[in-house]
Amino acid sequence: MADEPVEELGGKTPLEVAHKPVIDYMAAHGEVGMVKTVPDAIPPGSDTANLSVMGYDPRIYSTGRSPLEAVSMGVHLEDTDVTFRCNLVTLTDDELYASKTMLDHSSDEIATEDAAELIETISRHLGTEEFRFYAGRSYRHLLVWRKGRTGNIMTPPHDILERNINPYLPKGENSDVFLRMMEQSVALLRDHPVNIRRKKVGLRPANSIWLWGEGKRPALQRFEEKYGLKGSIIAAVDLIFGIGICAGLEPVEVDGATGNIHTNFDGKAQAAIDQLLKFGKDFVYVHLEAPDECGHRFEVDNKVKSIEIIDRKIVAPIKDALDVSGEDYSIMVLPDHPTPLRLRTHTSNPVPYVIYRNTCRDGACPVSTGHVSTIDGACPVSTYTEKTAISTGIYIKEGFRLMDRFVR
Repeated sequence: MADEPVEELGGKTPLEVAHKPVIDYMAAHGEVGMVKTVPDAIPPGSDTANLSVMGYDPRIYSTGRSPLEAVSMGVHLEDTDVTFRCNLVTLTDDELYASKTMLDHSSDEIATEDAAELIETISRHLGTEEFRFYAGRSYRHLLVWRKGRTGNIMTPPHDILERNINPYLPKGENSDVFLRMMEQSVALLRDHPVNIRRKKVGLRPANSIWLWGEGKRPALQRFEEKYGLKGSIIAAVDLIFGIGICAGLEPVEVDGATGNIHTNFDGKAQAAIDQLLKFGKDFVYVHLEAPDECGHRFEVDNKVKSIEIIDRKIVAPIKDALDVSGEDYSIMVLPDHPTPLRLRTHTSNPVPYVIYRNTCRDGACPVSTGHVSTIDGACPVSTYTEKTAISTGIYIKEGFRLMDRFVR
């Protein structure tokens, strides 16, 4: 959700423009501040940022995003395996691979069913005992290199939208192997029946694979052991499920969860409510990808809309259900990282957070609860935005410590 002032929004950020009365209420009655979820020395990926939000120092636990996705997909990894994210992307039709431009990192957010057919073709022609392809969700897939070697330099495709790909092709000792796969994929996918169908209905073809996100399986301390809370995780992308599974959180699948603005928001909210009130979980992590995808795709209006939907269809019903339950509870809302519309990619800048506790009313909270009006004279706020979060003077420099603050 976090962003910069946008010309199309009159010099305001999407958070400043969006109508989000429930989150703003929580900000006015809770703690608002800034938190740096991505250390400067680490690339601002969703893996490092979400590890940090869940309470795990990415400087210790970040080993790449692809092994986390492998865990979510049920792919068994040996200690010697190296994994890679395999995107289905849309490149321009230039004859030379290095002359092509990255048009779309998601091939118009290709449907999982279409993608499975394409990855099956890739696996049949390029897969070996040493290199194995696995189909995931939408454009997000997996390559596992058995007894592989790390040290390859690869660029996320969402970082190079509308740029010539030549400067960003794989580099390193084994780069020729991966570049050859990417080049060969073009011939396999160009006239594939799936892509012929897609072009007929005006969708971008998934005409190449793009390999990146190298990593090895991490070893996370169980969330319950770390915080004393039994938890679940609700998401639409394998990466987030993978982090949760490694942390011992129960993955909860929601029908129609897509990871974009057309996801099943109502279903995700109900799943969270059920986990807390029906199945007795202490903690639920709900991940929503829509603002991120809108940032990548420069969809200004949709980014604002996605924030409003999250307020109305996620935060409001969860808060209402917990209010009715009569139990004490806390809710924290924050982006894992910024995805500014201007840049169309992630940054490592700090993000605004809000922690709301229903036990905090009328300034009566003790300091230990973290109520904004009781922390070192911090400025109370009435809305949740980047500016108001900065104005409170609260800054969590090491993002992985925010979870400690939330669950204490």
